[in-house]
Amino acid sequence: MKSIIHITFSALLLALPMSSFALFGDDDPEKERKELQEARQDALKKLYKEKPAAKAEIKAAKGYAVFSSIGINVLLVSTENGGGILRDNRDGTDTYMRMFSAGGGIGLGVKDFSVVFIFHTVEAMAEFKDSGWDFSGQADANAKSEEKGMGKEAAATVMPGTTIYQMTDAGLALQATLQGTKFWHDDDLN
Repeated sequence: MKSIIHITFSALLLALPMSSFALFGDDDPEKERKELQEARQDALKKLYKEKPAAKAEIKAAKGYAVFSSIGINVLLVSTENGGGILRDNRDGTDTYMRMFSAGGGIGLGVKDFSVVFIFHTVEAMAEFKDSGWDFSGQADANAKSEEKGMGKEAAATVMPGTTIYQMTDAGLALQATLQGTKFWHDDDLN
């Protein structure tokens, strides 16, 4: 039993810095902004391919945010670390943000995913930008990607005035899992 606990914590200590480095690169703010912009474009292309109607939904929205994250699950401990950009469609300004999550659950692996928030109201976008959100629940959503998945909808709504799409390498996720995730303004990149 001691060896399992030792292996779990050793792997977690090695994985946490690796996930932060993989997402944020070095300490060059301009390079980090460029990486986040590229990640945003990649996530939006993937979303539009999976759900073409999302393009019009984003265009009509007050704003949207796109986050890229790496999740690591080592036996009983899981973490997610990432960054993203909030776009205010009203004036075209971008706000760079960070995200972090920690929780528990049995498993082992690394998951690279993107989350797209579409803000249908100014209030929802302002709350996200100014206060950040701390999700304490999990949002379930049905997804269908080509011949994979079941259901007709591919988005979750956990906050009033907001639609959330979560994507993995396989396409739209069956669940938008944002349990215990904190989002906040990145002072270093803004």
